Amino acid sequence: MKAARITFVTGTDTDVGKTLTTAALAAVLSAGGAAVAVYKPTQTGVAPDGAGDMAEVARLSGVRAVYEGIRLRDPMAPVAAAARESRQLPTLAHHLDRITELAASFDHVLVEGAGGLLVELDGDGNTLADLAAPAARSAIVVVCRSGLGTLNHTLLTLEALERRGLPAAGLVVGSWPPAPSDIEEDNRGYFQQLETPFLGALPAGAATLDPHDFRRQAPGWLRPPAWVEPAGSADAKARSSS
Repeated sequence: MKAARITFVTGTDTDVGKTLTTAALAAVLSAGGAAVAVYKPTQTGVAPDGAGDMAEVARLSGVRAVYEGIRLRDPMAPVAAAARESRQLPTLAHHLDRITELAASFDHVLVEGAGGLLVELDGDGNTLADLAAPAARSAIVVVCRSGLGTLNHTLLTLEALERRGLPAAGLVVGSWPPAPSDIEEDNRGYFQQLETPFLGALPAGAATLDPHDFRRQAPGWLRPPAWVEPAGSADAKARSSS
């Protein structure tokens, strides 16, 4: 039995649509018959009893196997938020072990980062790029904005991944307006011509959809990632029945 595929979802910035993209990917994968788990190493800006990003992923996608590494109150970068609570962030090894555990039980594991690619996840300066580097059978999806300034931010993120030997496996526009401007149309056309596969765009307001509508429409927003094994493969069937 092969290990599960692991997809890391990062963004060009905060609030670009990473959580919705993660939910849409989870919906697409589970609709294809895959057993999916989702993990967020650090969740900030949420009270202990509040609904964080993983609760939103579960609500929209229907995937119930969602997990957090640590939850912090302040809506800040993880290192700063942890310092305010005098808490120690989990190590990179801890996150990698957790992801590896999930990969042994599921067909696909989605890992949603915090903020942009190089936001530090622990006290040693490690980022999502450092977490993705040692993960076997992994891929990285970059979520970007549609409007002015997105080309620079997106290309910087793609270059940072390339320089680390982690070329992005897919690019997603996290929020596509119902009446896009000429700039947005041009940006989308530019993204579609990059070497990085353009997976699609999520419509603005997708989070307000009824979850059943979200799951039904998600395959039309994002084309199935090329690195995912067919749901009917022998490995997927073996894991689902184990």
